[in-house]
Amino acid sequence: MTLAGKTAVVTGSNSGIGLGIARELARAGADVVLNSFTDAPGDHELAAGLAQEFGVNARYIKADMSKAGECRALISEAGRCDILVNNAGIQHVAPVDGFAAEKWDAIIAINLSSAFHTIAAALPLMRAAGWGRVVNVSSAHGLTASPYKSAYVSAKHGVVGLTKTVALETAEEPITCNAICPGYVLTPLVEAQIPDQMAAHGMDRDTVVREVMLQRQPSKEFATVGQIGGTAAFLCSDAAAQITGTTISVDGGWTAL
Repeated sequence: MTLAGKTAVVTGSNSGIGLGIARELARAGADVVLNSFTDAPGDHELAAGLAQEFGVNARYIKADMSKAGECRALISEAGRCDILVNNAGIQHVAPVDGFAAEKWDAIIAINLSSAFHTIAAALPLMRAAGWGRVVNVSSAHGLTASPYKSAYVSAKHGVVGLTKTVALETAEEPITCNAICPGYVLTPLVEAQIPDQMAAHGMDRDTVVREVMLQRQPSKEFATVGQIGGTAAFLCSDAAAQITGTTISVDGGWTAL
């Protein structure tokens, strides 16, 4: 499989799942545009590192995914967008009647509305190029729910609905739109939470991972960022040309329960 000659824009990609997806797309030969809301030297160094490692063009573009104008400007500044991966996201946990309105607004904006804006800006470029792939990173929470995550669950369900709509609108074109629904993924952020969970529950690492963090994940193993990235790369391949409007769960069996 090769994606040489394609340009991929990956939102929220200076760490975690987004960076893992960008790496796998670069490994497949795609030029990549990394993104986050920061503009630190390390952000640009990440892009330079991908370019050197995989022999592709890579750059970093700052854009705040909570702002509609910046979402669309990201695609405009990229100049080309054959592959769009909507990955940017935030989380907040609280009961509905205690959920701060500003937290709700931010989660919906970054986790859902940003995908609408980037897709709207990218589709004309894909149509002009005669080819396109949209991969939206939803979640197991896009297919099921948990208490205290009303905004996140609503946004991720919305991403699945948006995915289906875009797929139907592009069904007769060489453009596909699909969603990946990860369960718990071992990102640096999750790894950093493990010691605190061990202390809070008085458990060793393996026990707290299996019984607390992965309580709802039947495999009792984290997915890896490389596995999510590999799934995204597959969805961008010719083998996936007739896969559109669907979800692919990478959740260790979570949504099979």
